[in-house]
Amino acid sequence: MKFIPHTEEERRQMLAALKINHTDQLFQDIPEEVRLKRDLNVAGGLSEMELSRHMADLAKLNSGTDEYICFLGAGAYDHYVPSAVKHILSRSEFYTAYTPYQPEISQGVLQSIFEYQSMIRILTGMDAANASMYDGASALAEAALMACATTKRDAVVVARTVHPEYRETLNTYMSGPGIKVTEVNYRDGVTTVQEAAKVLDKNTAALLVQYPNFFGCIEDLTGLAEAAHAVGALLVVCADPVALGLLKSPGQCGADIVVGEGQALGLPLSYGGPYVGFLACKDKFLRRMPGRIVGQTVDVDGKRSYVLTLQAREQHIRRDKATSNICSNQALCALAVTVYLSLVGKKGLRQVAESCVQKTAYTRDLLAKIPGYELPWTTPVFKEFVIKTSRAPAEINRQLLRHNILGGLDLGLYYPELAGHMLICVTEKRSQQEIELLAQRLGAIA
Repeated sequence: MKFIPHTEEERRQMLAALKINHTDQLFQDIPEEVRLKRDLNVAGGLSEMELSRHMADLAKLNSGTDEYICFLGAGAYDHYVPSAVKHILSRSEFYTAYTPYQPEISQGVLQSIFEYQSMIRILTGMDAANASMYDGASALAEAALMACATTKRDAVVVARTVHPEYRETLNTYMSGPGIKVTEVNYRDGVTTVQEAAKVLDKNTAALLVQYPNFFGCIEDLTGLAEAAHAVGALLVVCADPVALGLLKSPGQCGADIVVGEGQALGLPLSYGGPYVGFLACKDKFLRRMPGRIVGQTVDVDGKRSYVLTLQAREQHIRRDKATSNICSNQALCALAVTVYLSLVGKKGLRQVAESCVQKTAYTRDLLAKIPGYELPWTTPVFKEFVIKTSRAPAEINRQLLRHNILGGLDLGLYYPELAGHMLICVTEKRSQQEIELLAQRLGAIA
């Protein structure tokens, strides 16, 4: 009874039903030379006690931000997650729920999604938000497609200060429909209005920027919005939701569509996922929005109730009228965002953002004073900043690991012109003692 718990009689009956003599015949289409000619190298069964000990030993091989001091960001951030978030997500009615197709028995899940949409709408300064996307990268790409469909144009312009992996995802999405993607360079860590205006034209559907950008620098959204609108293009902003607790919202700056990654709002790092993307827009673009929207209405008795509405995917409407092939949403992750925002509130989110700004400024000033390190730009930043190093960032990070410190991102991997530069992230979790330890170790390495 290796691996498959069937009796010999059961196996005989299945083989007879398939009209074959041996299970090897199931794999006859696989070339002989690539088949495994021996038994799998798998140990025998373990008792429950032995298996528990084995799994615990495997878990000890992994180390996370509980054991290491994390100064690494670049799209995935070590923010504090209140314990109540995890407890609520663990309730079976949430983590086993699928798409709420039957509103009459899905009111709880629908309400949680509606609250999520409402909070994202307020944060971004937009009129409406959808029921969540897979992640920030796909949300940005979907927004580009949405802009092209709205303007009936087939080209977009993206700032090089947008996350490099987001730009790769964008290029993948645009390759199918043949949409041209043009990148605009940066100066002093930000996208200048003058450089953007040079590549924007009457065929541009949207200008895509990040706020704060990949380097942590704060872009001039108002100026970029005016440049995009001058040629009839939309401004798509990929925003850090924590920063929106402090900065002026993209909507106030003239953005038409706002997207982003919601991981910072109550989701752990989790080795890179699952995360949750958000997408919000002005009312006039609502019917081009991908995914689905939960709406609030009343039932036959006049009581408040919730329903799925404006479902623009091909499963619900004619394929040729569909605006997206998004087949689900990250409902559990969106619930985490909803619970987190409900717990911290407006004042709490602002306090988290202020703490990030203050600690980042302290770290930035401290590191800039160390011989062998310098700031390439003086542009205002949020919770990340770039620092130039005299030694290779990869070597610096190897040495920092010996002291249980996760160093910054080696920017030379994504920006050849920034070889010898690191992207350092400082969230509200970093203490003064940890920041000063980083400075001490960097000084010793230099």
